[in-house]
Amino acid sequence: MSVNQVSDADFDAQLAAHPKAVVKYYADWCGSCKLFAPKYKRLAADERFNDIAFMDVNAEKNPQARKAAGVANLPYFAIFRDGQLVEALSTSKEEAVVELLGKLN
Repeated sequence: MSVNQVSDADFDAQLAAHPKAVVKYYADWCGSCKLFAPKYKRLAADERFNDIAFMDVNAEKNPQARKAAGVANLPYFAIFRDGQLVEALSTSKEEAVVELLGKLN
């Protein structure tokens, strides 16, 4: 799967359309966010996570989506099941994100 760019306007609809989703919150100025972007794309293409929708949200431009996951630091990852927040964490470690994704299976 690819990574879909999501905004406040379509955030709820995207979560409703995908029973399992992970959202990466980032900001344009965030160096760690930029460094994690290729890892996130690679995870989105990983067969282990074929049933999970991968989404990107600019935390500065989308306050409603940011509030839905209680974003505190960036990059911030949140997993949703059936539109409901399951768990979230702020990390730049790929292993931590893989472990988070495992909680959706």
